[in-house]
Amino acid sequence: MVHELRGPRRRLVETLQANGIRDLSVLRAFDEVPRHLFVPTGVRHRAYEDAAQPIGSGQTISQPSIHAMYLDVLQLTGKERVLEIGTGSGFQTALLARLAAQVFTIERVPALMDRAKEVLRSLHVNNVSYLVGDGTIGWREYAPYDAILVGAGSPGVPQPLVDQLAIGGRLLCPVGDRTKQDVVLVTRDIGGTRTTVIADARFVPLVGTHGWIDEPTA
Repeated sequence: MVHELRGPRRRLVETLQANGIRDLSVLRAFDEVPRHLFVPTGVRHRAYEDAAQPIGSGQTISQPSIHAMYLDVLQLTGKERVLEIGTGSGFQTALLARLAAQVFTIERVPALMDRAKEVLRSLHVNNVSYLVGDGTIGWREYAPYDAILVGAGSPGVPQPLVDQLAIGGRLLCPVGDRTKQDVVLVTRDIGGTRTTVIADARFVPLVGTHGWIDEPTA
């Protein structure tokens, strides 16, 4: 099953490379992780298109070029402790597991976490710790983190996540309104933090104490 759709996967890697992804370890991870296992069976034939796909519970798996951009910016060396906010499908978690030493991932929707765990365990991913809860408050027990990735759009960078960033660490977060954001890179050094805008993007809202307050449906 892992080796299914090898051709489309290779074409996706070539597309990412043509679009400026330079980190060979990131490209290798995309080549090795079977994205089709992380999407619903109804859209599996589209798994290697550079497009977001629905995964249920009102959430999406981001388009591959967004995941690749995140990972390319972070320049992981394999030694890092990484915090992921928004497990979602678990695809980015699988990529991170190949690129970092330890991954800590938080998801607020239990059904999504259960499904992600199932797929990741089927792929023998064993350097990931899972938490169902409010990602906007982070996971202080295992801080500080060398890298933090936020996979949903927030009105601002959640301060608890900044507080849990290691000296020399990098944090990526989409900041803006509920429909359109700028991905910002926050880097921390001894003197404080520095924020740089990386790209524009469209993510689902980051719901939580330091994100958007979930609005009741009519």
